Amino acid sequence: MHDDFSPLPGPCSQLRFLQVTRSEALVHLRLHRPDKRNAISDAFLAELQIAFSALPPDCRAVVLSGAGEHFCAGLDLSEVMERSVADGVLHSRAWHQAFEQIQYGRVPVVAALHGAVIGGGLELAATAHLRVADRSTFYGLPEGQRGIFVGGGGSVRLPRLAGFSLMTDMMLTGRVLDAAEGQAAGLSNYLVEPGKAVDRAIELARKVASNAPLSNFAILQALPRIADMSRSDGLFVEALMSAVAQGDDEAKARVRAFLEKRAGKVGREA
Repeated sequence: MHDDFSPLPGPCSQLRFLQVTRSEALVHLRLHRPDKRNAISDAFLAELQIAFSALPPDCRAVVLSGAGEHFCAGLDLSEVMERSVADGVLHSRAWHQAFEQIQYGRVPVVAALHGAVIGGGLELAATAHLRVADRSTFYGLPEGQRGIFVGGGGSVRLPRLAGFSLMTDMMLTGRVLDAAEGQAAGLSNYLVEPGKAVDRAIELARKVASNAPLSNFAILQALPRIADMSRSDGLFVEALMSAVAQGDDEAKARVRAFLEKRAGKVGREA
């Protein structure tokens, strides 16, 4: 399934820690620091920002995966030891900026998870809009045992996926969830057999990429913000986004195709 992906030229071709390929409207970003279990250093974080800012204009969806035996083992702790408090704040804010670019970017991101999805790696996975985990996946938040605290937006994103209580348990006790537990908790949307996560993520990304771009953009930008609003404000923003999406020419063409029975009806896939 990956044979039709080719290297993306331009700034992404110069990256050390990311392999960036594309196939038609899809871009595949592969974390590529397998000797360090894809741990995220400052240079690695900067490359993530470069990659997401350099997506081709006709990109409709991104698949995010990890090379080697693990998706991502989190923050590169070798860079933590000598930071002052002020440096620590700035470092965390740099993660926030990079991860906001993923969550609130212009295209949906589907993460393919396997092996370790730990600490900052779990925070990175949480920025994706869909997550496919294979059965080798395990999740952890060992910050409590390391004497540190999450700094990549995990305290905001993870409780929305799995709940405040579970995140507290994982951080206080070092509890590790296996793939099935993570699926049940909401850390993944899909669970597949080992080695199948990237294939399934590409399949989902192709389906997502076939949606109307404005509809996808509205979903990415509005849904998480509505969740932060009061009920009345959320309903008003929903009405605005609904009107914007309906007014798009592509939306009108798709509705017309459905009414004229040229588009399939909703049903479960085989």
